[in-house]
Amino acid sequence: MTDTLDSLAARPPEQRERELMARLPQLVARAKAAAGWSRILADVNAADINSRAALATLPLTRKSDLQQLQARHAPFGGLNTTPARQLARVYMSPGPIFDPEGRSQDWWRFARPLHAAGVRAGGLLQNCFSYHFTPAAFMVEGGAARLGCAVIPAGIGQTEMQVQAIQALRPDTYVGTPSFLKLIIEKAQETGMDIGSIERALVSAEALPESLRAWFGEHGVPCVLQVYASADIGSIAYETRSGGVRDPGMVLDEEVILEIVRPGSGEPVPPGEVGEVVLTVFNPDYPLIRFATGDLSAILADAPAAPGGHTNTRIKGWLGRADQTTKIRGMFVHPSQVQDIARRHPQIVKARLVVSGRIADETMTLHCEVADPAGASDAGIVESIRMLTKLRGEVRFVAIGSLPNDGVVIADVRDYA
Repeated sequence: MTDTLDSLAARPPEQRERELMARLPQLVARAKAAAGWSRILADVNAADINSRAALATLPLTRKSDLQQLQARHAPFGGLNTTPARQLARVYMSPGPIFDPEGRSQDWWRFARPLHAAGVRAGGLLQNCFSYHFTPAAFMVEGGAARLGCAVIPAGIGQTEMQVQAIQALRPDTYVGTPSFLKLIIEKAQETGMDIGSIERALVSAEALPESLRAWFGEHGVPCVLQVYASADIGSIAYETRSGGVRDPGMVLDEEVILEIVRPGSGEPVPPGEVGEVVLTVFNPDYPLIRFATGDLSAILADAPAAPGGHTNTRIKGWLGRADQTTKIRGMFVHPSQVQDIARRHPQIVKARLVVSGRIADETMTLHCEVADPAGASDAGIVESIRMLTKLRGEVRFVAIGSLPNDGVVIADVRDYA
């Protein structure tokens, strides 16, 4: 199995490009068999879409449009080619947005990032992604099964129990968010428990500042690599190591075609320029054609040749959001959710969610314009924040007219240094 992973990752770039472009017409034809794609690609002749230039002529389908598409054609907006009840799982992310999982092995393509992090057959993983409604934990499960590893389905929360499990079961790998790994290490220090079996970590769902990566090294986890993934796509890109040293950027998954486009348009930007990540995904159950993620990144134009045997394009990783949808503690928060909170409380004239602090130690505060800031109560609003975003947040009342008139609903002012 690892031979298959390695041989695809090590293909000469010209061969990879030729093979991807040869598969593209069949992907578009398969997508057009689905009701949603049939509408989006109504005037497209699949046989003509056999190059990047031809692909760039197709319309973007935005992640931010999924709620509306899915409301019109439940549950997946008509973008699925496998009927919902023939899938393995159906997920519901905040929004709500529904995501499918098919029945093929390693459907989310997570074996390769796990393998790049050093996970091998016979390993034991502590899987600290949530098993509740969203797919991240099952991405890990699929990749681990393909590699021949055992998994502790730890999920999130219960930090002391997490530490007890590590001490008793001696897993060699942590998989989850970086902020939760930090909490586990701090709990182990507080309780005096031994978690020294953890040799490596594969983290995702949050930014990983270099200061936090260095902190992990200082506290016994020297190898911490990231995978860039989403609930719609699975693995998109991941970090690699060569000779024990982390390689620059993140290498693309073998089943995606990447475009970096100017935000607000579908026009590709030159290599090295920051733009929106647009992906075409070769997934037989849920093909995505020019799917605009809302994430910002850039192609690493000066990447060294084939570090670690991976010859695919490298990107700089996640560089922020092209829209105001913001990821907080592994969960997306949408501007529509902020508006829904305000609508539940008529005293709120205007609301703005401000995310501040540092990764793994951030604060989410809803700034609310009200007629009487001194006399307002935040009890019901705090509960609405928790109910609609699945996150804890604070409330700050301000006078009417105090918030900037700039259209910003979610302001991410975190320190990413």
